[in-house]
Amino acid sequence: MPTHAEKRPMPYTPEQMFDMVADIEKYPEFLPWCTAARIRRREKNIIIADLMIGFKMVREKFTSRVELNRPHGINVAYAEGPFRHMDNHWVFQRMDDGGVLIDFYVDFEFHSKMLQKIVGTLFNEAVKLMVSAFQKRAAMLYGPDGRPPVQKRQITIPTPRQIGRKLRGQQP
Repeated sequence: MPTHAEKRPMPYTPEQMFDMVADIEKYPEFLPWCTAARIRRREKNIIIADLMIGFKMVREKFTSRVELNRPHGINVAYAEGPFRHMDNHWVFQRMDDGGVLIDFYVDFEFHSKMLQKIVGTLFNEAVKLMVSAFQKRAAMLYGPDGRPPVQKRQITIPTPRQIGRKLRGQQP
């Protein structure tokens, strides 16, 4: 049964990280091997979601029940698909410096012994790529230091003639 647990400080707020992780429909844009995501049902703090995972010749869809507790954490419970069981949670703890300590945990086992063996050999590398993908997504959305990237704007500086006309009430 592959299991991964890690705690990682990041320069973002718990709200920012929660919102990014809870935005399941965006996963195919940045998560390796996530080829599709669909929200089946959305209630107050519960999402029923389908994810399609693809790697080489393997394609599997699974359904999860996602419990949202903004901004503190996200619990993912397995509902149906190729797993015997799956447990995943994210905890977002505000740090004194204004950043967030992320506590990430995932544990799963496939029904298929063959699939379990294939994934087991790649698991550590896959988790590193996934965690890296979330970090890159946060930097893209919120800036590398937790502040949104500066939007460049083009500024037009009027000529002295245009300024003079404006002062006299004429069209530039």
